[in-house]
Amino acid sequence: MYELTEGALEKMMRGIEVVKPVLQVLGYKKLPVTANKDGSDRYRLLVSDGQKLNSFTMLATQLNHLITDDILNEYAVCKITNYHLTTVNNSGREKHVILLLDIDVLASGSKVGRKIGNPTNIETKSEPESTSTSASTTRYQNGSAKTATSNSDYHANDTVSTTPIAALSPYQNRWVIKVRVTSKSQIKTWSNSRGEGKLFSMDLIDESGEIRCTAFRDMVDKFYDMIESGNVYYISRCLLKAANKQFNTLKNDYEMTMTGDTEIVPCHENSDDIPTLQFNFCPISEVENKEKNDLMDVLGVVKTVGDVQHFVQRTTGRDLVKRDVNIVDDSGTMVCVTMWGKQAEDFDGSNTEAPIILAIKGARVGEFNGGKNLSLLQSSVVEQDPDRPEAHRLRGWYTAGGHSETAKSLSRTLGGGGDFNAPLYTFQEATEARLGEKTNLPDSFTVVATINMIRVENAIYKSCPVESCKKKLIDQSTGVFRCEKCNKDYPNFSYRLLASMNIVDATGSRWITAFSEQAEKILGMSAQELGELKENDNEAFLQKFGEASFKRFTFSLRAKSEFFQDEMRIRHTCTSVAPVNYKTYLAHLTEKVSKLAHIEKLDSN
Repeated sequence: MYELTEGALEKMMRGIEVVKPVLQVLGYKKLPVTANKDGSDRYRLLVSDGQKLNSFTMLATQLNHLITDDILNEYAVCKITNYHLTTVNNSGREKHVILLLDIDVLASGSKVGRKIGNPTNIETKSEPESTSTSASTTRYQNGSAKTATSNSDYHANDTVSTTPIAALSPYQNRWVIKVRVTSKSQIKTWSNSRGEGKLFSMDLIDESGEIRCTAFRDMVDKFYDMIESGNVYYISRCLLKAANKQFNTLKNDYEMTMTGDTEIVPCHENSDDIPTLQFNFCPISEVENKEKNDLMDVLGVVKTVGDVQHFVQRTTGRDLVKRDVNIVDDSGTMVCVTMWGKQAEDFDGSNTEAPIILAIKGARVGEFNGGKNLSLLQSSVVEQDPDRPEAHRLRGWYTAGGHSETAKSLSRTLGGGGDFNAPLYTFQEATEARLGEKTNLPDSFTVVATINMIRVENAIYKSCPVESCKKKLIDQSTGVFRCEKCNKDYPNFSYRLLASMNIVDATGSRWITAFSEQAEKILGMSAQELGELKENDNEAFLQKFGEASFKRFTFSLRAKSEFFQDEMRIRHTCTSVAPVNYKTYLAHLTEKVSKLAHIEKLDSN
């Protein structure tokens, strides 16, 4: 009933690749803790291919749950989908060991109920040198032989025997890995009673998994400048230890530390087989259920971008820089992400028309005023508009209508949108606070206001079809449109909105500018739909603008002073618009009324 891959074990032990062999587990043994330098559990298996038995088979630690959950038990039949042949020191002799990296259990031992075939012990003598290579040695086809301690570069015509990341373990200390650096931290320094020093860490990846590597003191000076994120390297002679999961969220039980013997050599050969950064995306809606300080990967569309803020940390006196960005995904949930330092300063959110997709790895969950938010750490990695299937699907959802949906905000904002820390003002309060009068930095604030009127003239225009451009096109009256920015002619175009509108509250009014995304929310139609409506039924087009009048929203505004015809004026740009959250808004008004009543009561006495 269950057919094993006869002869597979002998081939595997001789270094001959066998694709997805089917084997039977006849037993397992938990190794003593002293055999594992990091104290983690290790299991040694007795496996059979129906002809031969092999007890030199180890289970990768990430598969330990198959043993503890009684999935991989005696007589179980399984398909080996990924394995690696490595070596261990067995009583002074190098012995080949099959390390199982990934398996599919086809049938549990209770279903099989017996040993299949009449297998005998596999030959235990050392295999010929021509059919196997120790994992600790690097071999070349160019006529010379060197070890991994060489300072020379590895070139495309070199054949290097490498060990996958998933096969690394503390009981084996001679290996070479071929990995891509997915991220490299800034150099950090420390000073305490035991001394001072510096460190940096980098995240590494290959086709089998990922691992973190950290350098201290002299190793920082030796390797920091030569390491570049995105490049591929051969790395050997690092110390392997149990990963500190409080600071390391990579899917690996171990992490590496550089030593004085560590060697890192650039790889100049074709490395397309080495993957790039891996994410484990969670829906933004899951942030609400996460504990404070949990780390997670998220993918979202930028809804609003706050201004760079400079302030001094009270406890240390350090100057800090931050920027708040709100992102949303197709779970219908929005969260505020706080960027710090150079990431905050470098992030370009000035193009409010083009949707920006952010892929974030290792964001930390925070809490503020009863809400949840995310904060980037020095180890966090951010990819803007990544070329990933998940990002393309999210962009498709957003452009197809997701941009007009009302998202649930997990972060504490007064209107369900806008900049995370933007205060709620009336227009009179904004005037008294002189918001926007600074010549170097804009001010952000939130206001609950009603639309008085929208200028229809020039509210919609034909823009460049290139997603990253969106410049207004010149109609050449020949069926061809010219983009001066791209310096190209196009037979097609995209409609874009640029709405100028007057909004009022009980204390005053402002003229504001709303770009496509925000204008679409107000008008209830996409720019493309409005453009086609204007072409086919101008009266219905005008009616849409009339219907938006006297509607009330929560607006997030950015106020900035600028000079126009030798006069200074304050320009207000709408960065976000959302329906009024009356529960939060009324609580805000109640608090203001209570304060006023308290003042009047004091005055009356």
